[in-house]
Amino acid sequence: MPELPEVEVSRLGITPHVLNQTVTKVNIHNASMRWPVPDDVYQLQGLKVTSVERRAKYLLLGCELGSVILHLGMSGNLRVVSADEPLKKHDHIEFILASGKALRLNDARRFGACLWQAPGECHTLLTKLGPEPLTDEFAAKRVYEQSRNKKVPIKQFIMDNAVVVGVGNIYANESLFKAGIHPKREAGKVSLKRYQQLVPIIKETLAAAITQGGTTLKDFAQSDGKPGYFAQQLLVYGRKGEPCVTCKEPLKEIRLGQRSTVYCSNCQK
Repeated sequence: MPELPEVEVSRLGITPHVLNQTVTKVNIHNASMRWPVPDDVYQLQGLKVTSVERRAKYLLLGCELGSVILHLGMSGNLRVVSADEPLKKHDHIEFILASGKALRLNDARRFGACLWQAPGECHTLLTKLGPEPLTDEFAAKRVYEQSRNKKVPIKQFIMDNAVVVGVGNIYANESLFKAGIHPKREAGKVSLKRYQQLVPIIKETLAAAITQGGTTLKDFAQSDGKPGYFAQQLLVYGRKGEPCVTCKEPLKEIRLGQRSTVYCSNCQK
């Protein structure tokens, strides 16, 4: 599933092609996504895209009448291609631009979304989201106070979108390893001092991934039109049984919230 850095890189990738462009036509080839695509999306037709923003893993294409909300689901991607390029299988939504290009949402599993948000309103999917991880609002003291009396494992706690958005499975694994915190430790038993270590690490880990992903932007509008998952040097995620980069002990794997969780039993307490 695309995580926040991948979605942010997608935003950076489409922005130069979409921002301030007039959408000459909206084509909904398959409205059966995770939620039915509403006819309201057609309101973007004939209007200029005035903003391209991200909230958590949602991308918002703004215009004077509202915003189209896009979500990539588990397998989706956005491509910027020539408008006369033949559709690929699973190209469900496309926005034809005055420039002669098209923004297409491709989603084989159809767990993605294309929705509408009216001006001055906040879609129900966005109302209960916590702070963005790279903002000052995501602060150690705030997270520490939220965690009091919480028995949920710290990994699941920092993946809760009500606590902070966008800390997906990969980056939760990596951040907890760097902070030396065992993923099963109860969130309410993590001290303020350790949250003061963990929160900056989460920020640094996500920021580094976004920066690394930015190196793929030059390929965004070429044949496949997407940055996808960029090369990353992962310390624990996907490395079950391999030696810890710090102590050389074999990394262990457990399931938390039905998600793969890899950690070092020696380095993480």
